[in-house]
Amino acid sequence: MRGGRRIAAVTDASFELGPGECLALIGESGCGKSVLASALLGLLPGNARTDGHALLGDLDLLAADERTLARTVRGRRIGLVPQSPSAHLTPVRTVRSQLEETVRELTGVPKAGLRAAAEAAAERAAFPATHLDRHPHQLSGGLAQRAATALALVGDAPLLLADEPTTGLDRELVDRTVDELRRHADSGRALLMITHDLAAARRIADRVAVMYAGRIVEIAATPAFFGDPGPRHPYARALLDALPERAFTPIPGMPPELGDLPPGCAFAARCARASDRCATLPATVDGVACHHPEETSRA
Repeated sequence: MRGGRRIAAVTDASFELGPGECLALIGESGCGKSVLASALLGLLPGNARTDGHALLGDLDLLAADERTLARTVRGRRIGLVPQSPSAHLTPVRTVRSQLEETVRELTGVPKAGLRAAAEAAAERAAFPATHLDRHPHQLSGGLAQRAATALALVGDAPLLLADEPTTGLDRELVDRTVDELRRHADSGRALLMITHDLAAARRIADRVAVMYAGRIVEIAATPAFFGDPGPRHPYARALLDALPERAFTPIPGMPPELGDLPPGCAFAARCARASDRCATLPATVDGVACHHPEETSRA
């Protein structure tokens, strides 16, 4: 940043995602979820730097050059449902023309079959055929979201990054969209879904990763996370307790600024379980980074 200041937007993110698996990445806005997805696709701004490795097969995504990412990764090996679909759709072209172009480039369908293939791709994402000849500015937020989802699914990429794929959709369309994403995983591909919709995460994810202030603080199997014994990290448990169908209890305080993180646990100032030990950064043990995790079984 200006003056040579550095901000750690994502730190020590470590996880594996296999074929046929869905990992839901959840956490408050601004915690680094979308930054992580952008790093995997080489879409970070020019002043960003990455360290470490992100392996897709034998390809290190963090070390790949722009030519490799543009020609062999984006759309082909990794599909993206963007967080802001209206900004990613070409404004001067209809949805149909963008779908046809994507189908042609990623699947090799001949010209005679492009129209039918584009309509089939739209149906897959519940995008109405009657709106295919509209431009992006003529679409509602929900329709733009479905158009972006249709484009992302065309190539049946081995890895799909879905960043808030249910934004602007009503509950029925949310369920239909996430079920289609789940089918993508069930066909032997991998899905990383970034979401605030915990009901959608519970519906389709195999595991849940919780991010707070740039760090993944817990990774757990979905049945255990949403059921018994529940989350082990106090922040993850507080996220669930804030749901209307649960305790509806807001988390006190505000997340820290990423440019001014404490040396220890970033959640300590908001945590009722905090102690002097929390002044040091907790290591991740058995999937949770906390000095005072919940026990694995309840009394």
